[in-house]
Amino acid sequence: MPERPYRLSPDVSLRPEPFGALVYDYATRRLSFLKTPMLVAVVRELANQPDVPTTLDAAGVPDGEHARYLDALAGLAEAGTIQPR
Repeated sequence: MPERPYRLSPDVSLRPEPFGALVYDYATRRLSFLKTPMLVAVVRELANQPDVPTTLDAAGVPDGEHARYLDALAGLAEAGTIQPR
């Protein structure tokens, strides 16, 4: 996953909230959550960067938290919230 470029799925909408964001998938009608504002920043930045590690750096994720965010992004990819571009 880290070497590939990703983006928010075109079927997904984010609604910012104080805790992070509500995620609505229009294709599946599934509602989920991004639980931190930093994760929202990462997901929004994906389309602007060449790969996931560059995205994490651009979004300001501390080096010690990269593994945690890679796990979160893998779950988002599995759910279809983000997709390769």
